[in-house]
Amino acid sequence: MFSSDLSALFGERVRAHPDRELVIGGAQRLTYGQVAEQVSGLATSLAGLGVRPGDRIGVDLPNWPEWVVSMLATARLGATIVPIDPALSFHELKYQLRHSEVRAVVTAETWAGTDYLELYEELLPDLPDLRFLVTVGPEDVWTDDRIFQFEDLVSRGRHRDFEAPSFDPDTAPLALLYTSGTMGKPKGVLLSHRNLVQTALRTGESLGLRDAERVLAAVPFFHVFGTSTVVTTVVHGGTLVLQERFEPAAALDLLESERVSVFHGVPTMFHLLMREPSFERRQLRALRTGVVAGAPVTPELVRRIRTWCDVEIAYGLTETGPTVSMTRRGDPADRREQTVGQPIPGVDVKVVDVATGTLHGPEAVGELAVKGTNVMLGYHRMPGETARVLTPEGYFLTGDLAMIDEDGFVQVVGRRKEMIIRGGNNVTPREVEDVLRTHPAVDDVCAVGVPNELLGELVCACVVAVEGAIVTGDELKEFCRDHLVDYKVPDLVRFFDAFPMTGSGKVKRRELARVVGLELSAT
Repeated sequence: MFSSDLSALFGERVRAHPDRELVIGGAQRLTYGQVAEQVSGLATSLAGLGVRPGDRIGVDLPNWPEWVVSMLATARLGATIVPIDPALSFHELKYQLRHSEVRAVVTAETWAGTDYLELYEELLPDLPDLRFLVTVGPEDVWTDDRIFQFEDLVSRGRHRDFEAPSFDPDTAPLALLYTSGTMGKPKGVLLSHRNLVQTALRTGESLGLRDAERVLAAVPFFHVFGTSTVVTTVVHGGTLVLQERFEPAAALDLLESERVSVFHGVPTMFHLLMREPSFERRQLRALRTGVVAGAPVTPELVRRIRTWCDVEIAYGLTETGPTVSMTRRGDPADRREQTVGQPIPGVDVKVVDVATGTLHGPEAVGELAVKGTNVMLGYHRMPGETARVLTPEGYFLTGDLAMIDEDGFVQVVGRRKEMIIRGGNNVTPREVEDVLRTHPAVDDVCAVGVPNELLGELVCACVVAVEGAIVTGDELKEFCRDHLVDYKVPDLVRFFDAFPMTGSGKVKRRELARVVGLELSAT
């Protein structure tokens, strides 16, 4: 059994190959040894400023090398990283900073048109727990004694002695990650070193990661998928090739020029890569494998991806650190395309009846429950919500509807809260979406329920059509009638140029439902 202490595992990797590149981002190319020096300097300075084990450090940065250094320095301090989406609105940011009770924040000076120094100047008076700010950038324009430059702290602590504190990696929170909030208010999920590190080790083993893999890190780090990409790459001794914000053509440039061997992403990212005009002529011979996760992936899409990158489908949640199950290269072809695989080692799953909580047998649909080293410590400052989703036996109730076959392969069919109840009949959005995605004129689709006085809810298919395609809502309804029982055929079809998305690449279903609902009420 490997250690669950991220800092200790990083130290082992530094000693094993100090001159191997760990982070490539922008103009920076840093080896394991160079990152270790920065981590030591930053951790020493933060300790000198009063950061103690258990304190929370917000990291409000895009996918930059400083994000990786900040996470490893936080781990060395026995503190807890709070990854923050740099695109949050003022009020969303204020809520997360207050709720997480961060002691310090590492942020950009400016990025994507936002002046973060100005933003935090406005926030600081309302955040009594936030003692100081660490800024990444070239300017030295602040005299406030609570604001420090990242490079100055690294330099100041580089040659000073620092004794890392001891802590229990099984119970010490390494990260406080906020859920994307697509189905309600975001919740703060506390994940221990053990949750993230053991899950990273087992995910890498299941994926067949080799020594010295080169990994394109384009999934945003504030999302558990991105955080896990960092941890998994570090503990397996790989190199992170950073893309600060996903953009298909630039991602292809990095895949090609940096000889990337592993690429993880949500289905939308793979889809956009293949739509890029230059895709067919790209030289991606080094690209070997990766994970597609974070949203449902159709068999057709995964077959297309595997013609150029032999990816595995994974399933997980923020609360499970994130991986629960995963396909493997040796799986039967149909299950490797149509399921999310079997649980990774150390994880147990079962399906329970939504109404009674009793255990279902194979092939029955119920709520997926997960138990193992990956399951979170709990929700920050939400003991009632934590108790609601963790059973007395230690199973986490995912809120996802799934089937488990006799060989242990998991098939996720939808979210319990996304279930559309039309005239007393249950309709899972995934059923409708999977059918419509096979229509040649449909580029993307999201099925939502909208209130109706007679039937309770109507099924509405929100569709993004293929560019240049000519198709009507009635044609799509007729197409569905050939594949679905009557009550699952969409009552409504609405066309969109693009869907509203969260920062982690998920469709904002509630926002779509509200748009359609408002349109209906107006007519």
